[in-house]
Amino acid sequence: MQATVSRYDGETFSGTVLTDTGIELPFTVHAIADTPVLHLRVGQRVRIETAGSGAATTVTKVEFGTRL
Repeated sequence: MQATVSRYDGETFSGTVLTDTGIELPFTVHAIADTPVLHLRVGQRVRIETAGSGAATTVTKVEFGTRL
């Protein structure tokens, strides 16, 4: 799923993304662990993977690029 970084803290490596469907989801350092992501900036487009549904949706991975 595609999203836009809406908040990012470079010290904790956590923040929030806004999905293309208008849902804001928080992410933690665990979502960028084991990815090439070293830094994010507000407004940056990212690809995310999620788990769960509804209010229990969590971001499990944040990375760059798009899947073909």
